[in-house]
Amino acid sequence: MDKLLDLPYSLRQLSVETVILRLVLAFILSGLIGIERERRGRAAGLRTHILVCLGSAMTTMIGLYVTDALGYSSDPLRVGAQVISGIGFLGAGTILVRGNSYITGLTTAAGLWTTATIGLATGVGFYEGAVICAIIAMIAIVILNRFENILLIKRNVCRLYIEISDISRVNKIMGDMKSDCYFIRDMNVKPARSSLPNNIGMELTLIINHGKQKPPHSKDNIIEDILKIEGVSFVLEIL
Repeated sequence: MDKLLDLPYSLRQLSVETVILRLVLAFILSGLIGIERERRGRAAGLRTHILVCLGSAMTTMIGLYVTDALGYSSDPLRVGAQVISGIGFLGAGTILVRGNSYITGLTTAAGLWTTATIGLATGVGFYEGAVICAIIAMIAIVILNRFENILLIKRNVCRLYIEISDISRVNKIMGDMKSDCYFIRDMNVKPARSSLPNNIGMELTLIINHGKQKPPHSKDNIIEDILKIEGVSFVLEIL
């Protein structure tokens, strides 16, 4: 693998300079993934991804230090291997089961696991693999997310942003939104885009059920119905 980028052999060895290089690289690569998750308001955002990657890189370097610098005869990756199993507990904390047996947080959990492997690769000095993995992970998270949205549109899925004028009426409004022509598959609370005091924003994913409506309900009909609910300031479709 040294011939891949023809890097100096010293960069593959453990030293003060390479420790700094590997931790900085882990910080940057995990930050790229963390920024995307932070922008979407996920439970594990920028800081979580950075800390996971830094911890993974540091764990790997500890194993290398024990064998190279201290001369102990053991597998240098033995400590780092525990990261793969241990990260499952952190990832599980980001997975939530919502109504209608809908599960959310799987992408974030998988992102944390991938970030941990990027940290391991960075810590061991496998720079090329860490960079390539981070780039492909970003493509999977950002580009494929847009592709999934296109598929959702074709499957009669409607994504809406609604703004509620009174936070205390959230439960009442959610109850009023129940309908035979659609059901709420996912819901995320967001800061109000209008910046008005006491307002709250919400992103909703609705599954439209055409079968129970004659004539079938369209997205425009659903938006009009939601706008009629007392306390809803406005409704926008997320494209």
